[in-house]
Amino acid sequence: QVQLVESGGGLVQSGGSLSLSCAASGFTFSSTAMRWYRQAQGKERELVASITSTATGHVRNYADSVSGRFTISRDNAKSTVYLQMNSLKPEDTAVYYCNALIMVNYWGKGTLVTVSS
Repeated sequence: QVQLVESGGGLVQSGGSLSLSCAASGFTFSSTAMRWYRQAQGKERELVASITSTATGHVRNYADSVSGRFTISRDNAKSTVYLQMNSLKPEDTAVYYCNALIMVNYWGKGTLVTVSS
């Protein structure tokens, strides 16, 4: 069955960095677009970044709020997607979820990122 397991969250000061990982299994990872979402307390879940593998490389997209600070990447050999987060701000505080759309949406359990001011 499809499994997505996030790791790497934690507490960091404003301006700091964190790297999230999502280990995937149960589907053909290399041909599946992968996404990171986040949900802050009291807010709706929002798309942070996505990455798709193509014949000529990877296509990446970012939310305006994280563009230039976050980088999404993937290692198809390890079936893992990453999110490098730099210059973190308190407003980045949220639970971060890994997502794969394979007929239906699959989600990990999430990892909490807390950015202190």
